[in-house]
Parts: sequence; C-alpha cells; structure tokens
Amino acid sequence: MTRRTLAVVSAGLSQPSSSRLLAGQLAAGARRGLPGGGGGAVGLRGPAPAHPHNLLTGFPPAGLREALDTVARADGLIAVTPIFNASYSGLFKSFFDVVEEGSLADKPVLIAATGGTARHSLALEHALRPLFSYLHAVVVPTAVFAAPEDWGGATAQGALASRINRAAGELAREISRREPVTVIDPFDEPTPFEELLAS
Repeated sequence: MTRRTLAVVSAGLSQPSSSRLLAGQLAAGARRGLPGGGGGAVGLRGPAPAHPHNLLTGFPPAGLREALDTVARADGLIAVTPIFNASYSGLFKSFFDVVEEGSLADKPVLIAATGGTARHSLALEHALRPLFSYLHAVVVPTAVFAAPEDWGGATAQGALASRINRAAGELAREISRREPVTVIDPFDEPTPFEELLAS
C-alpha cells in the first residue's frame, strides 16, 4: 500500500482562525480515506513577507521554499482562504502567484473558504475554482464554505460536517486514482561538463 500525502494551505490570519479550523477538519476527513494519509500543513502567515522577495528575485527564502516544496510533493491539496471583498485574500493569491509552474498540474485540489456571511459563498465558484483551473489542477466538485452560523448549533454543525465529509471523500478518491507524485530535481542528473563544452 503506497503512502499518499496531502498538503493543506490555509490563509487564515487570526488566532484562532476559522479558516485553519475548516482546513483541519477537511484534512482529517480526507486522511481517513487515504492510505498512510500523511502530509504537511502550510500556514501562509509566517512566510508571507517572503512572497514579494520571491516575486522580485525568483528565489524563495528557506521558509517559503519549504512551503512550496510541501505543495509540489503532495499527492493532493486542500486550499482554504478567508473571503475579503468577495474574493480570496491577497495573502492566499500571493502564495499561489509564486508556486512553480506545473506544480499543480493534474493535482487533485479541494477548495474551501470562510467568510462573515453566506453571501460570500459564490466566491468559491467565481474566484477560487477559476484560479486552480488556470493552474491546471483538478478541482473536486464539492467546494466547502463556512459562515459564522455554520459553527453554532447542532443542525448547522451537522450540515457543515456533511459538506466536509462529501468534499473530503471526493478528494481522497481523486488522489487514489492517480499515481503517487514524483518530483524530479533538475540538479540530480546535471549535464556533464564535457557535453556542455562539445556543443
């Protein structure tokens, strides 16, 4: 049985954060359906100051490099953002602006968001889904949005748990259908110096 890995990216800024809470519940649900379900959590608050540095120089500092590698090596991705001004947060977008080209190609992705009102739920379809489609990811059909009222009361929590389980199950199935991700380091097999001189 091949161990599958999951990267969880959360752009929640506050402590505690409803975005991180939602990301944790989605990850737990997906890992139940994966063999060995390991992986890494990527909080965007820490490496945030490195995003502009990477955009300007093309070289990510160590903390950001680790986050990018976690996403690239994962078999699947859960991406959660708070909704600001009817779209994903700037922190969320700046991270995916520096993700290497091709890192998300054919990678199963579950998108989710939190916001102050349920009216923001459409941001999942008009902002997040097109972003990941552009990056050539395979976005699972069910997206999960959690408004403040979804966290209170047994009925609301049950409805949210049902959406979480459905989306997490879809992600686990998509990951299981694919071969495990292998990341090739271009420096593992460099072109011999003699060959470079010959041309």
